[in-house]
Amino acid sequence: MDNPAKHSITPVITSRTSSSLPTAQYIVPDCFRSYRGLIALQSTRNGGISDGAFSSLNLGRNTGDRPEQIEKNIQRLCASAAINPECLVTSRQVHGTAILFAEKPGNYDGYDAFITDRKNLFLCIFTADCYPVLLYDPRHQASGAVHAGWKGSAGGIVTKTIEAMKKRFNTLPEECLAYIGTGISREAYEVGREVALEFPTGSYQCTPDRNNEEKYVLDLAEVNNQQLLASGIPPANIERSPFCSVGDSNLFFSHRRDHGNTGRMVSLIGVTQNERA
Repeated sequence: MDNPAKHSITPVITSRTSSSLPTAQYIVPDCFRSYRGLIALQSTRNGGISDGAFSSLNLGRNTGDRPEQIEKNIQRLCASAAINPECLVTSRQVHGTAILFAEKPGNYDGYDAFITDRKNLFLCIFTADCYPVLLYDPRHQASGAVHAGWKGSAGGIVTKTIEAMKKRFNTLPEECLAYIGTGISREAYEVGREVALEFPTGSYQCTPDRNNEEKYVLDLAEVNNQQLLASGIPPANIERSPFCSVGDSNLFFSHRRDHGNTGRMVSLIGVTQNERA
């Protein structure tokens, strides 16, 4: 695992600068930093008010956390990122491949990816081991956000989202940037044979520390990286998180590590109406 001090973090409270990663609320991908008006981030588990298994910045409404604490956490994150919480686009994710062209904020049902070219809309993906993938088309100022668990990844949701952006916005993949956020690493993601065989050979291998042909480790980050490359996004335009949601327990929630009793991070992307430097 990379040294956390090497990675850029936006301060939790801008008036009291703190670039210490173990207490930061969110990570800003370097690949998006040079674009005026673009806001893109992945939250950590830190900087909120939830307690117990949901400590502390739990943003997932489909958890056992108290609703009032979740709402305060959302407000806190949005204030830190200078986002109006009424401009969020969210969904009850179902591990499918349905994609919504978002034209207005709201909480939708059954979508695992969003695309938009509207200003002041922030596309939100919630995760706790699944991979968030953020996309940006600078020519058309169009954004995409993808929830890529194993089912969505097996269904090619990243590829389908890029195709949707091409049809809707005339996006050119070779001009796009992509961020594969933090999820469960290959070393931590053991699956059964029926799941492994949903993916191309090379995406998985037999679990190394046991002689059991029915258990495999699956590299979902690489699966999604290959989908980005196959869609035409250049390797130099793809950034990958160095962290693992299971292993980096001080930074991230993990459904597998915490046996389902855990919170959720958010990864979001959108372009502001008034471009900022």
